[in-house]
Amino acid sequence: MAAESAAFTPLTLPVLPLDDEVVLPGMVVPLDLNDADVRAAVEAAQAAARSEPGKPKVLLVPRVDGTYAGTGVLGTVEQVGRLADGDPGALIRGRGRVKIGAGTTGPGAALWVEGTRIDESTPDPLPGHVTDLVKEYKALATAWLRKRGAWQVVDRVQAIDDVSALADNSGYSPFLTTEQKVELLETADPVARLKLATQQLRDHLAEQEVAETIAKDVQEGVDKQQREFLLRRQLEAVRKELRELNGDSSKDSAEESDDYRARVEAADLPEKVREAALKEVDKLERSSDQSPEGSWIRTWLDTVLELPWNERTEDAYDIQGAKAVLDAEHSGLEDVKERITEYLAVRKRRAERGLGVVGGRRGGAVLALVGPPGVGKTSLGESVAHAMGRTFVRVALGGVRDEAEIRGHRRTYVGALPGRIVRAIKEAGSMNPVVLLDEIDKVGSDFRGDPAAALLEVLDPAQNHTFRDHYLEVELDLSDVVFLATANVLEAIPEALLDRMELVRLDGYTEDEKVVIARDHLLPRQLERAGLSKDEVTLDESALRKLAGEYTREAGVRTLERSIARLLRKVAAQHELGRRELPFTLTDADLRSLIGRPHHVPESAQDPAERRTAVPGVATGLAVTGAGGDVLFVEASLADPETGGAGLTLTGQLGDVMKESAQIALSFLRSHGAELELPVADLKDRGVHIHFPAGAVPKDGPSAGITMTTALASLLSGRLVRTDVAMTGEVSLTGRVLPIGGVKQKLLAAHRAGVTTVIIPKRNEPDLDDVPAEVLDKLDVHTVTDVRQVLELALAPATSGAAPEVPAAA
Repeated sequence: MAAESAAFTPLTLPVLPLDDEVVLPGMVVPLDLNDADVRAAVEAAQAAARSEPGKPKVLLVPRVDGTYAGTGVLGTVEQVGRLADGDPGALIRGRGRVKIGAGTTGPGAALWVEGTRIDESTPDPLPGHVTDLVKEYKALATAWLRKRGAWQVVDRVQAIDDVSALADNSGYSPFLTTEQKVELLETADPVARLKLATQQLRDHLAEQEVAETIAKDVQEGVDKQQREFLLRRQLEAVRKELRELNGDSSKDSAEESDDYRARVEAADLPEKVREAALKEVDKLERSSDQSPEGSWIRTWLDTVLELPWNERTEDAYDIQGAKAVLDAEHSGLEDVKERITEYLAVRKRRAERGLGVVGGRRGGAVLALVGPPGVGKTSLGESVAHAMGRTFVRVALGGVRDEAEIRGHRRTYVGALPGRIVRAIKEAGSMNPVVLLDEIDKVGSDFRGDPAAALLEVLDPAQNHTFRDHYLEVELDLSDVVFLATANVLEAIPEALLDRMELVRLDGYTEDEKVVIARDHLLPRQLERAGLSKDEVTLDESALRKLAGEYTREAGVRTLERSIARLLRKVAAQHELGRRELPFTLTDADLRSLIGRPHHVPESAQDPAERRTAVPGVATGLAVTGAGGDVLFVEASLADPETGGAGLTLTGQLGDVMKESAQIALSFLRSHGAELELPVADLKDRGVHIHFPAGAVPKDGPSAGITMTTALASLLSGRLVRTDVAMTGEVSLTGRVLPIGGVKQKLLAAHRAGVTTVIIPKRNEPDLDDVPAEVLDKLDVHTVTDVRQVLELALAPATSGAAPEVPAAA
């Protein structure tokens, strides 16, 4: 073939289009002459052959979606006659590739084109890598042919030695697509074409192997299922005959461990739960093994059988011992300790008089522990369980948005589970654990439901003895459970849910309590974590007091514990570096060198000229945030008459209620300015600006009313507000001071900030009973009913250095 194709002359040939078919050189194909294009090409070739020696020649060109390929195959018409079905046909043999050129004219109705034969010669002898390629193709082709049982074709393939002919032999492969065959046709280099044919054959064999493996696995699975189904049916029939023969429903002893009926009958279940479980067992026995309902029933039965329906721990009725446990594990928090002690005392008396169950309800409790972060709400739950001798389970509710998390999913859902309450009971292993519902104020709601609404039944002492979980669908008695719910923000708890809980406030610790907590609880824990012993490092009480007072300002003790941990890490690192010898006693003088300067210096400890209230128009207020009480400053200023008109400007990211309080304060001063001897005429033409620092923090509420009134009065009179005075209270349009909330937290914040005099509404005087005595001893608390009393107490005398004229800015 190499000798024949050494030099080719241009050819003029009629085009025989092949729709979605490809003929490669060496192939012999029959074509139906009923096709007009085929008949026209064959007749044109026969007409041209009358004037030329040899057989009629045509150009076989693939036509895919109406588009002709750029390369065709020179074909000779070997024979014209009848096909097997009797239709006229022609037998055409492919001879070689032709590069198609421009169209031309010729006899007949066919399309004539000019073309040039493509050189398909290969070097002789063949290089080594080409020989290996030939062997690989023949091996792959032989493997494929043997799978199809075409043994007679194997010898013909093995006899082909020409590279080009071997590659074109793949044109007979039925698995190749038209696009793949066109790619083979247009690849002129024989070696590249053989590589392509080898890759196509290799890919097909790999796909065929995967398909055969899958088919085999599927068939084996089907056979196994059919065999298993038949055997199980036979086994059921044998068991049925044995039961009828014995006259009872007993089963083999070997199967008793797996028999749900026997497990249900042997379990200690309430009567209604037993009836529901036996009904499910009946359904399980009637269902087939292939039914998905069977797996649902088994999972449900396993859950029911694992619940501790009649398991209860005995309460420790040693009231003195329980109180000692609470005192040892938590300092302060007297309200909670007292409530738990009361609960145990009542439980003990009910048990002695046989009143453990009254009206179907047991003596559980639902407490809501509300307070700022770090005061010990979560750890208190473990102490309560320890004191009562009960198991403890914590249920984290922060971020829960799905109602099914509380009440469970319906059993028909895939992956259905009981709710967190049922799972907590299961985890505790008893029906009377202490369950801590942590962060109940962080529960959200969306399209999946409102978990807070689902908690209404759980936390209602009048209803939770018949609690129904959507998954169990049987009554679960929660009346003996002690629920402790923790929250930071009381307003975030829905009112209906809050009504079902007994509220216990944890408003934070005093400085003395923080020192005791740090000494007795935080320091030993952090010494252990730092790898130190109490003999190696000692923290003096003065250091703990300074840490609590000047390095931290919080309601809880988390930041205080972090500061202690940081101190101990510093000491441990310095010891390892050889800079400090142990044992070592830390005093307040060592704090600055180890952890830097204090972050919270009391206002009273600052230089008088640097205090915020050193200029008129600044007053100190008290507020409650999610982190406890805090000190809030209010600044007021008057604009220059030449720079703008009258009006009130408020800044500091204030809510609507606080904005209205500012307008009320300004209106009161305008209407009572003469009585208070204030130059209110300046308010007519000058704009008033009230600002609350920490402008990035949202603020709202009416309790800053008297603070804003005092700041404006100080600005107008030029009298300074006393540095040691802080105040809280709502102001009315007539000057009355109305009650507010959070008095205890606000007084604790004033104490932490170094304030010595506090002004509160007269109607809040009963709230002082909740404030620790050591805090009240250090505060001079004034109760007032009118703004005039506030101004008399808060404003310094006019002779104390106040400016005689109204300043433009404070």
